[in-house]
Amino acid sequence: MHLFATHFGTYEVAADVDGKPCLKPFRHDPDPAEMGLGYLELADHPERIRAPMVRRSWLESGPLARTGGQRGKEDFVEVSWDQVSTIIADELRRVHSTHGGQAVFGGSYGWASAGRFHHAQSQLKRLLNLVGGFTSSVNTYSYGAAGVLLPHILGVDYKDACDTSPSWSDIADNCELLIGFGGFRLTNAQVEAGGTGSHRAVEWLRRCQERGVRFVVLSPAASDAPTGPNVRHIPIRPNTDTAVMLGMCHTLLAQGLFNESFLRHCTVGFAEFESYLIGEKDGTPKDAAWASKLSGVPEEAITELAGELHDCRSLINVAWSLQRARFGEQPFWSAIALASMAGHVGQRGCGFSFGLTSVNSTGQPVRRLKGPAFEQGKNPVRHYIPVARITELLEKSGGAIDYDGLGLEMPDIRLVWWAGGNPFHHHQDLNRLAEAFRRPDTVIVTENMWTGTARMADIVLPSAFPFERDDLAASSRDNWLVYSRRAMEPPAGILTDHEAYCLIAEKLGCLDAFTEKLGIEEWLARIYEGYRERYPELPDFQAFRLRGFAVLDEGEDAPAPADHFRHFVADPVAHPLKTPSGRIEIASAIGAFGYPDMGDHPTWMPPEEWLGAELAERHPIHLLSPQPAHRLHGQLEYGSVSQKAKLNGYERFTLNAADAASLELKDDQLCELYNDRGRTIAALSIDAGLSPGVAVLPAGGWFRPDGAGVDHGGNPNTLTAITPASHLSQATAPNSCLISIRAWHGSAGGF
Repeated sequence: MHLFATHFGTYEVAADVDGKPCLKPFRHDPDPAEMGLGYLELADHPERIRAPMVRRSWLESGPLARTGGQRGKEDFVEVSWDQVSTIIADELRRVHSTHGGQAVFGGSYGWASAGRFHHAQSQLKRLLNLVGGFTSSVNTYSYGAAGVLLPHILGVDYKDACDTSPSWSDIADNCELLIGFGGFRLTNAQVEAGGTGSHRAVEWLRRCQERGVRFVVLSPAASDAPTGPNVRHIPIRPNTDTAVMLGMCHTLLAQGLFNESFLRHCTVGFAEFESYLIGEKDGTPKDAAWASKLSGVPEEAITELAGELHDCRSLINVAWSLQRARFGEQPFWSAIALASMAGHVGQRGCGFSFGLTSVNSTGQPVRRLKGPAFEQGKNPVRHYIPVARITELLEKSGGAIDYDGLGLEMPDIRLVWWAGGNPFHHHQDLNRLAEAFRRPDTVIVTENMWTGTARMADIVLPSAFPFERDDLAASSRDNWLVYSRRAMEPPAGILTDHEAYCLIAEKLGCLDAFTEKLGIEEWLARIYEGYRERYPELPDFQAFRLRGFAVLDEGEDAPAPADHFRHFVADPVAHPLKTPSGRIEIASAIGAFGYPDMGDHPTWMPPEEWLGAELAERHPIHLLSPQPAHRLHGQLEYGSVSQKAKLNGYERFTLNAADAASLELKDDQLCELYNDRGRTIAALSIDAGLSPGVAVLPAGGWFRPDGAGVDHGGNPNTLTAITPASHLSQATAPNSCLISIRAWHGSAGGF
């Protein structure tokens, strides 16, 4: 079977009526993602990069002429592959010999390809490691705050984004009440890092509803709640979920409904948390009335939910979006404390979960494929940053930042090399990022389209699309392996990342070390055999290649993986968590780090930008920027599904009808969304189910500023701040953002 694997699913390659390759849904996928069906359309798109390109003044004057101020403003000159590989090899030698490996930032971050071999980060980092190393990054934009917090509270086994969730099968069979903070955006479950052959989240949600599981969803947008029976939506003011959880905790405490035995045997620090809840130090009890004033959730709803949480076999789910905000660690920590007080942790399908429907794999009752990838080698440079601190790294030569109890030195970066991602889509405060990108001597970008990042480069290497190469796709959180076959040849002059880096490695004298003298098919066979060593029941490589896919436990009713906390709760002494106490840390020693935005226990802290802030008098709309339904992050922005979702090429945002009326705005009207950080243009769509004072502009629109700096791509990160979630995680916090909105009277499309 001829298959093409992507982060948004697997597709069968067929031929259209003219004999050209096209994609159709994979026959084994019950809920295929429509967004990927037009992927092959990008092969001939006008925005495709078709040859190696070098920015004119950099080519003429070299890196030491300091022409970085022209990045993003100047034209490019086409050069040959031999010329560009020589230029890059010489520049790597210069930077390493003059400034050291730490002066190179290997900024390969993003969802470039589902393939394990043609994996942009691995290919680039393997090359950079062979020639002296680079400053790297840790964590993710998706799960940065929680990924740093949870090892302190639950232990290192729970750092991964999907490791706390009970299985969907256990939820369907055992849970009576599921309370979701932040919503259930089912379109998010269409994606999976490494791909999948089967989207199952919608099916499992339906099964849960059929078996009587009740869903209560707290979110500013009614569209965040699933359709179907047993669903209740409660509007909530953005960034106040922690307050509501604390109000529920206080209710359980005041009414004597908390599970004292569970708290005594399975947690530490409840006494300190109890003192905070009743307001011993600050004189403010964190009761339901207090939480209601902050959140807009009715007091009676908070007390009612707390009682139901105690009375029912319950699960608290927190969407990843809530930790992508200022103090984003707090709703996750508060959910753990609330579930611990209710006492359902360790029961099948109950307790707490982070990210059900955030990606396809969360909660899937399957054995997971843990396997190898293209080896990156060892990085001789020890410097790193949290991934969301790019701007500060480039701005602060020789500076330092706090991170997870450490002080991280930020080297003087002279060369940035980005592959497989687009920070001018996913990073915050893009105007400030653009200025920071103008500081290094050299910026290299490997890319297939003229993204905002490619336009900010000095050297651009054109890359083949994933459908123009053979690869092996697999997710470590899923049970599918797919042999992703080339659907078409790349245009003349365009290479895969691996082929391009082979040319550069040859100039640097490390070609054999880079390739190990293996061809692509030999690499794919080696990677696949690494899976077979762990799972010998998989077919041999040739059988797998011929069929096109393999599924672990195919056709079997594989038992749901045991909930991680069940053995711990049954005997915390025999099965301790990997925390300092061996138990759930409702109060933690992370408070001893002394960070002003991180205490000893779950705490309500008002963000600088929320509807209760002083700034709201000047910028009265809270902007939320969820993942889009019609593309993956910024991928497929120029695909037909994404383009059809726009209005005359402009991204759409939503606003409550009353807010639109007060601003004298109409449906389908072009509007300017702005604050002190930037301005972006988008088309209004009125949403009756959206809370007052809230605007929703999905992420992923490509940054396209005009000569006046106004972004016509509808990118919300033109407006968001780089302020981190906290000093602990230094994670991204785009969902704490206040803006103003007015009608746009400028030219449309004049960029």
